[in-house]
Amino acid sequence: MRIFLDSVDFKEIEEAFELGVLKGLTTTPTFMHRKGITDINGAIVKLSKMVPELHVEALGEDADQIIRKAHEILSLPLKTKPVFKIPVSNHSIKACTRLVAEGNLVNVHLVYTLNQGYLAMEAGASYVCPLVGRLHDQGHDAIALVSDLAETADKYGYETQIMVSSVRHAEHVRQAILAGAHACTVPYSVLMKLCDNSLTNEGTTKFFEHTKLMTVKVKDVIRKYNPVCGKDETLLDAAVKMTESRLGAVSILDENGFLAGIFTDGDLRRHLRQKGKDIVNCKMSDFMNNNPSTISSDALLCEAVNFFSSHEYDNLIVVENGVPVGILDIQDLVKLGLIG
Repeated sequence: MRIFLDSVDFKEIEEAFELGVLKGLTTTPTFMHRKGITDINGAIVKLSKMVPELHVEALGEDADQIIRKAHEILSLPLKTKPVFKIPVSNHSIKACTRLVAEGNLVNVHLVYTLNQGYLAMEAGASYVCPLVGRLHDQGHDAIALVSDLAETADKYGYETQIMVSSVRHAEHVRQAILAGAHACTVPYSVLMKLCDNSLTNEGTTKFFEHTKLMTVKVKDVIRKYNPVCGKDETLLDAAVKMTESRLGAVSILDENGFLAGIFTDGDLRRHLRQKGKDIVNCKMSDFMNNNPSTISSDALLCEAVNFFSSHEYDNLIVVENGVPVGILDIQDLVKLGLIG
């Protein structure tokens, strides 16, 4: 089944055709009106340069007017010859026969019955367009009509393609495929949802998560801040650096710049409760944890996730050759969707 876009929104059209699956574009005067397009001929010319197959309206109150309108469109500097859309009627059947004899392609639309579609096929229409959404709104079995039209075209050897239109949701597209429609024209909103499925999305998310775990290194996700304090600096210094970095810990360095310990915001709160606010001017060496948990900057994220999953810690010091280069916070992995 060939997919067409039903739109006159130039931005939508550009984005939709980037998918590479659309065979053409259908338009209506109603769309033109809604978009505030007043230069219809100019819009038709522009659209003809954007899409491989363009369906445009050739309106008229009788066959002669329809033919004149079609000829007027053909006189425009179009890139490709359009398919003329004509609402089904006795006049349009007559006009369809004449336009086809001239070598034009015709889309007879606003079809609601098998009889209407049959006459259009017999007149040589390239497309017959049943409007499934509008039929459904009136309580009719629109897909049964699509199936009947497709069967008729195939049974009697008509080259007419049955194009499902007035598509309201992805289910209409699925039903059109099963009913044997040859084409379906859909609005941008429906086209963009044809691939949507919650199970697919969930599975894809898991694939990305597991790929990160197995390929991304800790150094690729740590923040640019690396809060450190010397052993002789105060708790107040540590609190300021934690606040500035928005991390819940600082690495404590010895006199040679190597890792000596860690001090966390949890440690700060605990000591303040126990000993009072005067400790903020005490040295880090009196309060730091001398056995900090560390992880190599070249370690994979799966190692970090395993650590956080098996320990009640919120921070890991990231080291290279014994020197701290950053702090991995558990929230960094939560934001990546690697920890719930």
